[in-house]
Amino acid sequence: MPATGLNETVDWIIPVVYLLAVMVIGWRVGRNTNTQEQLFLAGRSLGFGVIGLSLFASNISSTTLIGLAGAAYSTGIAVASYEWMAALVLLFAAVVLVPVYLRSRVNTIPDYLARRFDPRLKRYVGVLMIFLSVIVDTAASLFAGALVLQVLVPGLPLWPTIIVLGVLAGLYTAAGGLKAVMITDVLQAVILLLGSALIAVLAFAEFDYSWAAVVAALPEGHLAMVRPADDPELPWTGLLIGLPILGLYYWTTNQYIAQRFLAARNVDHARWGAVLAALLKLSPLFLMVLPGAMAWHLYPDLESADQVFPVLVRELLPVGIRGLVIAGLLAAIMSTIDSTLNAASAITLYDLVGLEERGLPARTQMLIGRGTTLLFMLLAILWAPVIQHFPGLFAYLQQVFSYAVPPVAVVFVGGMLWPRVSSSAALLTLIIGHLAGLTLLILDIMDVWPLHFTVNAGLLALFCALLLGLASRGVDFKAPAPGTTWGREMLAMDAPVGWLRDYRSGAVLVAGLTLLGLLLFW
Repeated sequence: MPATGLNETVDWIIPVVYLLAVMVIGWRVGRNTNTQEQLFLAGRSLGFGVIGLSLFASNISSTTLIGLAGAAYSTGIAVASYEWMAALVLLFAAVVLVPVYLRSRVNTIPDYLARRFDPRLKRYVGVLMIFLSVIVDTAASLFAGALVLQVLVPGLPLWPTIIVLGVLAGLYTAAGGLKAVMITDVLQAVILLLGSALIAVLAFAEFDYSWAAVVAALPEGHLAMVRPADDPELPWTGLLIGLPILGLYYWTTNQYIAQRFLAARNVDHARWGAVLAALLKLSPLFLMVLPGAMAWHLYPDLESADQVFPVLVRELLPVGIRGLVIAGLLAAIMSTIDSTLNAASAITLYDLVGLEERGLPARTQMLIGRGTTLLFMLLAILWAPVIQHFPGLFAYLQQVFSYAVPPVAVVFVGGMLWPRVSSSAALLTLIIGHLAGLTLLILDIMDVWPLHFTVNAGLLALFCALLLGLASRGVDFKAPAPGTTWGREMLAMDAPVGWLRDYRSGAVLVAGLTLLGLLLFW
């Protein structure tokens, strides 16, 4: 192996240029950002291409790049199931959730709960989303990004690296708001796709571009996506009942992702954005997961699976091209940080503070909005280094999603599809569901509950759905506000178009490709 580290000057010119470009974009967009709607919803003006690429880039964080390759290296490609399941959930969002969100003109995802039910649910879910966005998503991305850069540049100090990443992402997010975030996400998505594709091609070249050679070199079962029920990584039972629930929360009710839909210029652009993102979610199997699996044969003596992606960058790419992929890594880090910061600020100001209702001048509202973003940036920077001292706790913190989000997903989808769901039933489901989730988490920590966390997520969702249905039948029916529930009329396009421009054609095509990929790697 060559010496560790990427010391060639040319390898750092591209990342530096990229960072400067991001800051310039934030500054230029910020000059024309004068209202809360522009800061947090991009003036509801964005097209499907920006939405789809931004959805993809915001999801592919540094933890995702490292995690996908590392999991494929150590246990095989089953981890890719998270990706194709996300594609199906995005198609569901395009058909069901997106038209409801946009036609009810909500400002945030928790705002939908206030319009469908009452403000109690908005505040309850808003606080939960802020915690998950700042303490889990933002801090985790800062910490993981700094660790990866330390692998590429030995001796790089942790604290200063976290501070630089956080400050850069926080500044252009505070300046340009969601529009700056999404425009830079487009650039980031392109860099991520190009860099990952190059690594995938070069890794495959090590096997003389022979799929038979890949199959022969890897352990049995390493290239199978569907695993037995007792598999410790992802049992088929968890794949069937747990992953759809986690995906529903993440892709349809999670503010920092679903905020992209709210920024669309109309329903059709939001739907096509979801379809484009679903298509892009099929690529990580080939661009990130399979190269990680191939690395099991190419680099069998790695100390940690988390080293796989940096090692692939260092060993396979020539000087200069490595700089492009380092820029892609920085893009992955910052695309998650900027998204979570903007989302947490939007929830705080719209749902918890009610800034729009206080009659403050637009300039004052903008200062408060940008200040809130910078405050959350500071909190994430302060928390991120603490993660290194609590590795066990942080592992459990990641699993908190499995126990915290099923009640939220059930209330959102149930309230949207079944008009009879009442406000009291929804709030009761959230409270009891989270108490049940906390109990499962404690049992998991005590190692007395043997089920995989994805199975627990599915069982918790089934419990919450049953509770929601029973509680709703015990109260007098009250018709929900117009436009807050789904009906068959929402399947239609806003205006008549040919089948090539109909989102339903795109959804069918992506669903077919997803099924084909699953069958090929069953």
